[in-house]
Amino acid sequence: MLVAFLMSESGVKPVTLTEKQKRFCDEYLIDLNATQAAIRAGYSGKNARNIASENLAKPNIKKYIEDRMAQKATKLIADQDEVLKYLTGVMRNEESEEVVIVEGTGDGCSEARVIKKDASIKDRVKAAELLGKRYSLFTDKVDLNADMDLKITVDYGEDEND
Repeated sequence: MLVAFLMSESGVKPVTLTEKQKRFCDEYLIDLNATQAAIRAGYSGKNARNIASENLAKPNIKKYIEDRMAQKATKLIADQDEVLKYLTGVMRNEESEEVVIVEGTGDGCSEARVIKKDASIKDRVKAAELLGKRYSLFTDKVDLNADMDLKITVDYGEDEND
């Protein structure tokens, strides 16, 4: 019996899996093909499909896979702060890229070299524009909403009986 500890937003939680189940989960996370994951984890080829289906239905395996996928997502996908820092760096010309340039050396020969190139004015303006949109700096729309009570009185004239 294997106890895996997973980090989640609510802290560290133990998930109990057998070694084979953990191997199945890790293989499943590679290509999300449950049948192939079962075969690669060491289950019988003729029963792999059924075992894979059963494994994916087990709450402890399901939890382990969900937690691992969440961990991968936070590592692989840029979050809001990372994107904003990058855009700010481009706008302030703190980011550069490496480009290959080819120069002639004479006699029909040329050589290539790598240089660092700063962001162009166009790229810096685009980064500033994206940041401005994010922080609503260029809003032309004026919000004219106000909380007020409205009382409407309809006067139909004088009553004929009076």
